Amino acid sequence: MKSFIFGFLATALFLTGCNTSSRKGSADLPPPNILWINCEDISPNLGCYGDEYATTPNLDALAEKGVVFKRAYAAAPICSPSRSTLITGIPATSLGTQHLRNNIDLPEFIMTLPEYLTENGYFTSMYGKTDYNFNPDRPEERFDYLHWREDWAPWRQRGEKPWYGYFTLGMTHEGAAQKTKNWKRNTSGLDPALIHDPADAPVPAIHPDTEAMREVWAHYYDNITVLDTLVGHILGLLEEDGELENTFVFFFSDHGAGMPGFKRWLYTTGLHVPFIVHIPKKYRHLAPFKTGSESEQLVTFSDFAPTVLNLAGIEIPGTMKGIPFMGEKEFDTRNHVVCSRSRADNMYETSRCVLDDRYLYTRNYRPHYPYMQPGNIFDTKEKEAFVEINRLHEIGELNSEFERFYDPKPVEELYDLVDDPDQLNNLAEDPEHEQTMLDMREQLHAWIIETRDLGMLNEPEYMIRSAGSSPYEMGHDPGQYDVEAVLDAAEMVGKEDVADLIAALGSDDSGVRFWAVMGLQYLEGDAMEAVPALSERLNDASPVVQVEAAFTLARMAQTDIALPVLGKFLQDERPWLALHAARSIELLRGIAKPLVPTLYKVMEKYAAKPGSGSQFRDSDFAFFISMSVIYSLEHCGEEFDHPLK
Repeated sequence: MKSFIFGFLATALFLTGCNTSSRKGSADLPPPNILWINCEDISPNLGCYGDEYATTPNLDALAEKGVVFKRAYAAAPICSPSRSTLITGIPATSLGTQHLRNNIDLPEFIMTLPEYLTENGYFTSMYGKTDYNFNPDRPEERFDYLHWREDWAPWRQRGEKPWYGYFTLGMTHEGAAQKTKNWKRNTSGLDPALIHDPADAPVPAIHPDTEAMREVWAHYYDNITVLDTLVGHILGLLEEDGELENTFVFFFSDHGAGMPGFKRWLYTTGLHVPFIVHIPKKYRHLAPFKTGSESEQLVTFSDFAPTVLNLAGIEIPGTMKGIPFMGEKEFDTRNHVVCSRSRADNMYETSRCVLDDRYLYTRNYRPHYPYMQPGNIFDTKEKEAFVEINRLHEIGELNSEFERFYDPKPVEELYDLVDDPDQLNNLAEDPEHEQTMLDMREQLHAWIIETRDLGMLNEPEYMIRSAGSSPYEMGHDPGQYDVEAVLDAAEMVGKEDVADLIAALGSDDSGVRFWAVMGLQYLEGDAMEAVPALSERLNDASPVVQVEAAFTLARMAQTDIALPVLGKFLQDERPWLALHAARSIELLRGIAKPLVPTLYKVMEKYAAKPGSGSQFRDSDFAFFISMSVIYSLEHCGEEFDHPLK
């Protein structure tokens, strides 16, 4: 489900004509059809967004008769949490699905968009990835029809019902842009005249302008051309069947471009997505937009599901927190969006940002972690843009705009998106922007409390607390999750002194104690007086606090007492807890050498069975833990054959 590979290059183009129909009164119309075409890993690099290097005639034609949203933002700069938010209308941070990846239990009373539609008489279909972070994923129960065999007209299976179709198209994924062998396979059927010349490739301000980077960006645009061709084919079939005049079409990406400084980065580079909507003439009364226009209205992924329900005339459940931007009932427009960055594979992050019509404000709750954390994601030898950036970094020739990502992050960031669209000039400490900082801090603070953001609890902590229930239910129970107290503690990181943090270590709330440890970890060498208090946390009731205290103490040269704790939890049967320990050990590098025998034992534990054809026991936690274990062994001077080479 998570890695369905597109293997067909359509040659038909989208016919730009449109059947006409006399407008009926809304009471006489059946519910409209809805088609979502979701691609992977692209920013608004389309002709209709003014990108002259792009070759996207079919999407441009769709835009000419539709609405181009200029300010659409993903929920997160990475796929799984964005998909979770899209299909539920609930922020992933409220469900506990904000990481890449986890298998989170949902309460029975929370359904996905296709389930609500099915209950109300719609036929629903899906093609491509699910990847929602739910447990179980069960797409066969959530959708009426799964068309894995390249059925590009699933609406033909609907009978007389209105229908909802969800395509996820993967030819633009970062692995296709950054790996030449995948690019060649993707573009093998493309007219050679449509291949982009790397010499003309536009290189973003944050990237080094080298031959290698130009080639990667040219490949990225070639993949978008392939995408455009398939979108044209699907829309051509829709028109051929007379369905275009009855169907709202949403085209969008799951997040920004699959490039360094874009995907996984909590800036507009990772969050700003193309979003085009086709509005059928007979249903124009449901959309407050003129066709053939551009809209500056702010929209984000939590808005999509309630918008579809509103278009279909279905009551929007109270669990959905998005704001519909089309449909039967009118709603207020939003004036800001909040986006999140959490764990990706084995690399932990906790950052949140607020975007409005002028500024982007970010609070980094782990500011001592650089964006370019050491490890498999960024040290990859396969993804060519990362290879080039790391090469330039190692020889001291990387441009300063990207070099900063190897350093710790600022505690807070503020960028003027009008004067500084590339987000290079941090205004967080500029006195002239003090009021803007205050306002956006308050917006973020209020959103985290209102949505019960589970990211303020470390992943193993909310998994342990929600045993026998679900993270969502636990997170919405004030008796189990005092979000205000935990958030106050998280906001201490990077700002409070040692005495205040030591005092917080004595809190009755393990979430508060975790952030107190994190605050001391940020100060590290300036917090040696906290060693006795941290040592007491090695016996904390919360395994999460134990692991983080052990990691912090090991960095303070207290390895004799710290490493045994990390070694113990590395072997824990709860994979999300073992991963927390594994990543901590990896970041200690050679300091963890006494744990080498345990590391070998754990590496064997998560290896795939002989003859399975896989490298690891599974592609999620077994893979993530193994990445950290393998890197840890290498940092400790061990030489051995392993599948990451």
